[in-house]
Amino acid sequence: MQADGPRACRFGRRWYLNNESWHPSVPPFGEMKCILCWCVSGETHCQRQECPPAACASPARRDNPCCAKCRGECERSHVGTAPRNTP
Repeated sequence: MQADGPRACRFGRRWYLNNESWHPSVPPFGEMKCILCWCVSGETHCQRQECPPAACASPARRDNPCCAKCRGECERSHVGTAPRNTP
C-alpha cells in the first residue's frame, strides 16, 4: 500500500510536514538556534550553520550567536569602510 502524499517527519515528540523547517529543541539545552532541520519525504535532515573562520586572536559572538566575528568588524562595516583584503 502506498502513501497518499509526502510523508511527515517526527523529531522528538513533534511531527513536521514535508518541506517544513525548524530549529530543533534538545533537552536539556533547549532550542538549538545554530542548527536547522527540515523534513524531506519522511526523512529528517539537520545541518549546523556554517561559519567562515575569524581572522583574529579573540573573536566575539555579538550579532550572530552561531558565528564568531572579530571585534569591531560590524562597526567598521556600518561606517562604510572597505573590507580588508584576505588571502
